[in-house]
Amino acid sequence: MPDYNHLKSQFLLRPGITYLNFASFGACPRPIFKNYQDWQLLLESEPVQYIAVDSTARLRTSREALAGYINCDADDLVYVTNPTYGINIIAKSLDLREGDEILSTDLEYGALDRTWNYYCKQKKATYVRQPISLPVTSKEAIIEQFWKGYSPKTKAIFISHITSSTALRLPVEEICEMAKAKGLLTIVDGAHVPGHIPLDLSKLKADIYTGACHKWMMTPKGNTFLYVKKEFQDRFDPVIVSWGYESAAPSHSRFLDYHQMTGTRDFSAFFTTAAALAFMKENNWDLIARRCRELVQANYQRFCDLVGSAPVCPISDDFLGQMCSIPIRTQHPQQLQRYLFEHYKIEVPVMVHGPHIFLRYSIQAFNDQADLDKLYGAVGEILAEGKLLVKWN
Repeated sequence: MPDYNHLKSQFLLRPGITYLNFASFGACPRPIFKNYQDWQLLLESEPVQYIAVDSTARLRTSREALAGYINCDADDLVYVTNPTYGINIIAKSLDLREGDEILSTDLEYGALDRTWNYYCKQKKATYVRQPISLPVTSKEAIIEQFWKGYSPKTKAIFISHITSSTALRLPVEEICEMAKAKGLLTIVDGAHVPGHIPLDLSKLKADIYTGACHKWMMTPKGNTFLYVKKEFQDRFDPVIVSWGYESAAPSHSRFLDYHQMTGTRDFSAFFTTAAALAFMKENNWDLIARRCRELVQANYQRFCDLVGSAPVCPISDDFLGQMCSIPIRTQHPQQLQRYLFEHYKIEVPVMVHGPHIFLRYSIQAFNDQADLDKLYGAVGEILAEGKLLVKWN
């Protein structure tokens, strides 16, 4: 059995803060951070060899480690700094013509809504944010609502595997299967997935997938992968044109040349992937993740009862991972978030998504029931004051 007290001591988080926002940026355990610093020291000891000579082989080794974890070909992956960067590569080069449509949901991450709106406007295409009713009642209901947005003009689908503000696990497997049957390109934002829920790209019918290693996999910040099936790789130009374009020493893959060799940068975060996977294996992370999901689910209804709302989904592994979103009513979401931090030392986000406002807690190995009890007590006190938070009627 994992030693939870030992695991808690492995994280570098500031003492005295009740940290319930792992989902936003992750947090790096000591062994992984030490590996990161080792790579950075190596960089500074011989920058030319590190960047110009050794980086290609080391990136290959790191991609191979990641590919073994998510079950794909290492040459179908490139490292980028974050999922938004990865989707910008795709949206910028996607062959869209006037009248074409990208089908998505109204639950997507705000930065990527903006990405698709920007490039669709440039090409006179349409980004369709198909409404998904909350609370969701079943996978079938989500699937039915999603496909109501389909038309003969639909060229591709874009969907989150796990949404950010609502913390919902969407039925991406089923939706991608149906999309491929319709001949559509499938693009998945899996920012929250690696290290959080199982991911097998050999089975998922996703043509394009991006996932952050710096969230639930716990690598240092700025470590994300972009996966593109081989048959589609040559469609996408680099966001930054650099040495990989018309390379003087081309590799076996234009995809890697275009998107990996983009000038001077510190690759150290990318090189920590193997250390993160080793840390997870050594600490039986499947068991850790299960305990965290159980803690999330055991408290969800309790918090909703406190504020007078209802869960956004059935409370099960089909819809929830290591985080959940509690619908709340407040006219001051930013002030509420700051009040929880400044007065109670609780780091937890208050998420605004369209007309909805959510208090989203996420649970990692260092969290326990006492952390959620502290949040519960704080929310109860703020409700009683009736200034920043009111009970649902």
